[in-house]
Amino acid sequence: MADSEKINGVSGVFGGVEVEKTNPENAGTIMNVGGNLPTKAGFWSKFKAFWLQEIDWNKEIKVELTPYQQKVEDEINEFLHQDITWGKVHDFLFQEVSFKSKK
Repeated sequence: MADSEKINGVSGVFGGVEVEKTNPENAGTIMNVGGNLPTKAGFWSKFKAFWLQEIDWNKEIKVELTPYQQKVEDEINEFLHQDITWGKVHDFLFQEVSFKSKK
């Protein structure tokens, strides 16, 4: 073989690719994978990856609501921010209560 056919100083078709000579029956098998293969992600690894992810606290968070959710949210805000006066409290506390008997 001429020197021009050598790749990186090694002769051979692909520059010295050889089969292991000490154990020829394992030729062509995957050896020494050692955890380099991808594995199926389980529940806890997905959970941990979600809760331990990096969060950019300077990024704006946008929440979009459905019309029904927006209606409920508006009603809650209206209830929480209503004007409370002594007259309303008095009317509520001293309203007339009637009990109906079960027959």
